[in-house]
Amino acid sequence: MQVLSPHREANRNAPPSCNDKKPVPSPRPPSPQGSKLALDASAKPRRTGLQLPSSLPFDTWRRIGHQISLIADSSSWWLGDWLVYGENEYTDRYKRAVEESSLDIQTLRNYAWVARRFPVSRRRDKLSLQHHAEVAALPEHEQSLWLDRAERFNWSRNRLRSQIKAHRAAALAASGRAAEAAKEKAVIHIDVPVDQEQCWRDAARRMNRSVEEWARLVLNQVATGQIPARGVLEAKAG
Repeated sequence: MQVLSPHREANRNAPPSCNDKKPVPSPRPPSPQGSKLALDASAKPRRTGLQLPSSLPFDTWRRIGHQISLIADSSSWWLGDWLVYGENEYTDRYKRAVEESSLDIQTLRNYAWVARRFPVSRRRDKLSLQHHAEVAALPEHEQSLWLDRAERFNWSRNRLRSQIKAHRAAALAASGRAAEAAKEKAVIHIDVPVDQEQCWRDAARRMNRSVEEWARLVLNQVATGQIPARGVLEAKAG
């Protein structure tokens, strides 16, 4: 049992003093711009419009525009994921729910297609859904390559599209040049006796080559002097 002195007991029963204040928690630091999907308090969103005060600092007005852009782009991902969920969970009912809404089914399907191609872990916060849509049909490693470039160089969706188009045109041109070069190859037909053909095939097999590769190799070596032509002629004469 604890015994209190009369002085301590009196203090214990005395009403709290004005100076006995609870500690006030320090205010939280402001969140980085764009980290929350919300509008500035000065903006009043409505179903058919946005109300802004008559006197609004430029920086606040600009920040609200950024917030609206962020929410609009995020809503595209939301709608895509929403439709994917409905298709997976309510296969026989989701279409009716979509029809009862004011949403365009083709737009929703486009969003859902992009959402399926990009799991949440692969989506880039700094790029729009439209950026992802431009590369959605590509293999995964090419998707990452182009999204990395768009993010690094701050490309718009249109700039990303033009860069991919230019790359494809260059690749197609290079492929065309290669095809033209292949067409320029000369074809030489050589008639040889059957026994000599078998001899050539045996020699090619010992070098793990086809007859065509072996003949091309030997002819090139003779033409470049690696095998003296005189020795070949003497062997033939012998």
